[in-house]
Amino acid sequence: MALSFRICSSPLICRATLSNGDNSRNYHAIDAAFIRRAADLAEMSAGLTSPHPNFGCVIATSSGKVAGEGYLYAQGTKPAEALAVEAAGEFSRGSTAYLNMEPGDCHGDHTAVSALVQAGIDRVVVGIRHPLQHLRGSAIRELRSQGIEVNVIGEDFESKVLEDARKSCLLVNAPLIHRACSRVPFSVLKYAMTLDGKIAASSGHAAWISSKLSRTRVFELRGGSDAVIVGGNTVRQDDPRLTARHGQGHTPTRIVMTQSLDLPEKANLWDVSEVSTIVVTQRGARKSFQKYLASKGVEVVEFDMLNPREVMEYFHLRGYLSILWECGGTLAASAISSSVIHKVVAFVAPKIIGGSKAPSPVGDLGMVEMTQALNLIDVCYEQVGPDMLVSGYLQPIPDLLPVIPSEDATVEIDPSVDPFEPSIIFFYKTWDLYGSFSNFSPHPIRMPCGGENDDYMTWSSVEHYYQANKFVGVENPMAHDCVEKIRTARSPEEAALIGRSTLRQKPELVRNDWEDVKIEVMYKALKCKFSTYPHLKSILLSTVGSVLVEASPHDLFWGGGREGEGLNYLGRLLMQLRSEYLGESSVSAENTSSA
Repeated sequence: MALSFRICSSPLICRATLSNGDNSRNYHAIDAAFIRRAADLAEMSAGLTSPHPNFGCVIATSSGKVAGEGYLYAQGTKPAEALAVEAAGEFSRGSTAYLNMEPGDCHGDHTAVSALVQAGIDRVVVGIRHPLQHLRGSAIRELRSQGIEVNVIGEDFESKVLEDARKSCLLVNAPLIHRACSRVPFSVLKYAMTLDGKIAASSGHAAWISSKLSRTRVFELRGGSDAVIVGGNTVRQDDPRLTARHGQGHTPTRIVMTQSLDLPEKANLWDVSEVSTIVVTQRGARKSFQKYLASKGVEVVEFDMLNPREVMEYFHLRGYLSILWECGGTLAASAISSSVIHKVVAFVAPKIIGGSKAPSPVGDLGMVEMTQALNLIDVCYEQVGPDMLVSGYLQPIPDLLPVIPSEDATVEIDPSVDPFEPSIIFFYKTWDLYGSFSNFSPHPIRMPCGGENDDYMTWSSVEHYYQANKFVGVENPMAHDCVEKIRTARSPEEAALIGRSTLRQKPELVRNDWEDVKIEVMYKALKCKFSTYPHLKSILLSTVGSVLVEASPHDLFWGGGREGEGLNYLGRLLMQLRSEYLGESSVSAENTSSA
């Protein structure tokens, strides 16, 4: 991967450059080591923070000792910077904070920056700027305005050792960077093959090509991904589970891509008790089987033209950052030809199976000369037990130094791009410009769990409160336990997972009037949030004259749906709340005028 660096026209000179050459190299080595550590910390939450970046922070004293560390556990949880400052305590004052990426707080919220400022941090070293334009540079400007020295690697100083450290920051957030630049999730093609390039015997039997150690690494790869995708052949022949057992705590969504929907009625993937499965297929394919899958809890999404590019663009809209492809050669070739595969991970086992009809990892790409072969870049080799792990990139990680074009600038470059109408404000994930409108935003609220006479409790987000209320008032110890599990869930995603899975698996625990009261529950929680945080109320009032649309392509109740067919109740409630606030302002103005 070719990385280019530039020096700003008015660079901030880091302390290292004020010393002699040896001291400069020493300072750079120290900074590089702590930045790499921040990147390593950030990677600990891979798969849990999506669709947000992986953030890590190291607080180091002037003597070079680590005083505190932290990483973002999941979206909607406490920022890495705040956790690191808490761990460092009084040692934060006068110390240096090392961040793998510029903080990207939810719009209108500055928790990460405030934590560093209030702790008395003297200097901040940033691996890379935030790739999203509406967040890029904001935290850096705010920190500098507070008198904190901020050094950005590749801009304010550079060296070979710092370049390597910056590269580690790019790699740990490669999914976010690719998603921001290309509008498709970061996709990794994984396969295991024999030394003679076969992924199965001629009979189709493939268990097992790679060693147990290699398979454990695969579980880890799954645990760091938002979803795993396979084709219909893999389901029919292997009946996979595609879980992340023995890997990280996160379990990815399973996706099956099939043109004909020619799939078996009994398959491990149809068990959605612990993790969801999505089947993407051609519009109109086997309607009766679609109904059968829906009855099992499997989501089916139809496409007019089913191809990897269309499917990946759809999952980009759903907020997916990273996809692991564990498909056969035919689908792999189609994905590579569609330019949606960014990285390849191949486990090569020291075995020979032979067979002229034994399948290979990648099908026909239409290449007839070796000069047409696709060359991997940034290739790595690692021995895993008896196997050799070879990995590399088909596409370089985009350089972040040029500013990613805004939507308007993109239209100028490509007139075919249809931008959102200015009278409509879309929001979905908490990283969006209006992400604070999301019920998943990290804004705690104090609300009674049940009736108005109940004791007030602190809920980490609106989503925590909403999910818990599904089970309030049910005279069953399991319902009480469920409410407490949701209340103490570490992230809004975990709260939603507990609430949704319990509703699906144990519907008897759900209150009888839930369908009648859920809109009211959400509205009360939203009103509490926007009333608690004045800056959020100001942002909401700034949207007067605009239609608010929750842009979830799959939630047809709270969101606007894939093609505008959704009911958009979350957007409606926010507009209702906005009108209520405007009415209060009018009454207040009239009273003031009368006085």
